[in-house]
Amino acid sequence: MSAFVVATEARAVLVGVDVGGDARFDPTLDELALLAESAGDTPVARLTARRKAPDAALFVGTGKADELKALVQQNNGHCVIFDQSLSPTQQRNLERHLGVEVLDRTGLILEIFAARAQSHEGKLQVELAQLQYLSNRLVRRWTHLERQRGGVGLRGGPGERQIELDRRMIGERIKSLKTRLEKVKRQRSTQRRSRERAGTFRISLIGYTNAGKSTLFNALVKARSFTADQLFATLDTTTRQLYLEDAQRSVSLSDTVGFIRDLPHTLVKAFAATLQEAAEADLLLHVVDAASPVLAEQRLEVERVLAEIGAADIPQILVFNKLDQLDEAQRPRVLVDALEIDGGPRMPRVFVSARHGTGLPELRGLLVAAVLASAPADASAVVADAALAGAAWSDGLQPDERPDSDPL
Repeated sequence: MSAFVVATEARAVLVGVDVGGDARFDPTLDELALLAESAGDTPVARLTARRKAPDAALFVGTGKADELKALVQQNNGHCVIFDQSLSPTQQRNLERHLGVEVLDRTGLILEIFAARAQSHEGKLQVELAQLQYLSNRLVRRWTHLERQRGGVGLRGGPGERQIELDRRMIGERIKSLKTRLEKVKRQRSTQRRSRERAGTFRISLIGYTNAGKSTLFNALVKARSFTADQLFATLDTTTRQLYLEDAQRSVSLSDTVGFIRDLPHTLVKAFAATLQEAAEADLLLHVVDAASPVLAEQRLEVERVLAEIGAADIPQILVFNKLDQLDEAQRPRVLVDALEIDGGPRMPRVFVSARHGTGLPELRGLLVAAVLASAPADASAVVADAALAGAAWSDGLQPDERPDSDPL
């Protein structure tokens, strides 16, 4: 079985370890369960533990490893998935101790990305991330480590180990993929420069995975991008033209890959060309799952990744999606208001249901206001004021005008 493919409908035991009181630790393991289900696995048991520091050999320590082995046997588990990253040695030792395949969070996300990538670019990006991850784990994939014989017509140099040969071949493939992705990056850069010369206003949808970005994208531009109630349903960036009648112009709208807590750094680097769409946008629509119990943490994680790719200072509109999934008592009295983030400037916020169309006219009004605000300085102030009024948004909402239940 490869490092990235687990048997269909594998019975998975989930493990989470709170190391040193990590504030991001998820004791419920609900997100890990969703990731496992997205990969086609069935979570059958969950185990959590707390340690001051990871055990060098087994990550969880010998006693907890024995408890985990019993749990796997009781539930007829096929694999164990850790919510944290494991070192190659820890992963190898755990597999020997437990007798089943062990995946960490990074490997699981890579597995999902490998299954979902559709475009040529997406497949290149995922393969690069996989190889970078696998290059440090060859030690656990080979048992025939006897030295190869050198000589004329034989692969490998004198005394070269099989593992060294494989590492060299992977290194050459990584170099080739980076070269091809750099070409893709240049092509995307050329396309963006063309849009800049044409004066196109660029909007990118960003947000935590499964917040409903693709559903909102389809609702705004009448597209048919794949949507599903699962993590990382779509990976490939899609760009369409969106006509704003009140502004009398079209803008480009891009749907980008979703973010997630502890998104592997190899994926962030591999998807640099895709994420550049967000980094060079004129406006970001930050889509938030309004029904999520951890929406504040998810929003902060998106902000962290935006800072990592150099997009932290781009203007944003917060789009609180899935309004239809909120209880009646939790729904806001007004669909549009402004939210102050960490003592900074007030940020426009709109509540929508992309599935049912609620709030989409108000969102379009905010987009019109943003487009007109970006117009040349001699644009009619009267038109701009009218657009802002039509957007039904005010920077000065009084406390009693705010939603009854503010998710933040």
